Amino acid sequence: MSVPFYVSPEQVMKDKADFARKGIARGRAVVVLACADGIVFASENASRALHKISEIYDRVAFAAVGKYNEFENLRVAGVRYADLRGYSYDRSDVTARGLANAYAQTLGTIFTTESKPYEVELVVAEVGASAGEDQVYRLTYDGSVADEHGYVAMGGSAEQITARLAEGWRPGLGLEEALRLAVQALGSDAAAAAAGPGPRPIAADQLEAAVLDRSRTRRTFRRLSPAVLAAALGQDVPAETAGAPAGEGAPGPDTPPEPPA
Repeated sequence: MSVPFYVSPEQVMKDKADFARKGIARGRAVVVLACADGIVFASENASRALHKISEIYDRVAFAAVGKYNEFENLRVAGVRYADLRGYSYDRSDVTARGLANAYAQTLGTIFTTESKPYEVELVVAEVGASAGEDQVYRLTYDGSVADEHGYVAMGGSAEQITARLAEGWRPGLGLEEALRLAVQALGSDAAAAAAGPGPRPIAADQLEAAVLDRSRTRRTFRRLSPAVLAAALGQDVPAETAGAPAGEGAPGPDTPPEPPA
C-alpha cells in the first residue's frame, strides 16, 4: 500500500514564490519615476520588436519585467479592459487603480490555483493634472499591490537600483534630469558593482524609454527615440536614428520570451 504524498500548503506557496522571484530576478530592471513633466519609464533594452513599456489608455501606461509571453498576455487583457470600460461608460472611468485591481485578481487567482505562477512584476501608472494626482501601482506575481510614490524599480538588481534612485530623486525633477537619474540607476546594478565604482554606461540605442506627458490633453503616452535620449544624456546621436522624428522609436524587451525578460 503506497503512502500518499503530502506537501503542506505553506510549503507549496513558498516554493511558488521562490520560483517566481528567481525568474523575475534573471531579467533586466525597469525604472519608473515621477517628474514635473509626468511619469518616466526606462529599461535597458537591445530589442526593437518586444516592448516592456506600453500605452494602455489615454493617461495610463504599463511596464513589466519577467516572462515576455506572460506579461504580454496581461498587457493585451489590460488594453481590452480599458477599451471596454471607456466605451461602456466614459473615458475618464479608465483609471490605473481599476486596472491594478483587475490585474491583482488575475495574478492572485493564477498564483493560488495554477501549478506554475506567472513570473512577472508590473507597474500600472496614471498621470494626473498635477504631480500630486499621479498614481503608480506595483503588482507582484502573487497579486499583491503596492501604492508607490516618487520612484520604483523592478526586476534584477532592484535593491541596488532603488538605493541609487533614493539618493538622486526629489520632487519636481525635470524630464531630462529624470531620464539621467533613471539611466544612472539602471547602470548601478550588480554587474556595475562587480566591475568597479560608478554606474555602468548605457548607450541611448540600448534603452527603451517613454513618458506619460502631463502637458498632453488626451493620449499622454510618448515613446522616446534614441536620438531624444542621446540628447538628454549628453551622448552622440546614433547614426541609424539621427533622422528619426522626436518622440518616436521602437525599443523593446531585453530578451525573447524564453528565458524571462
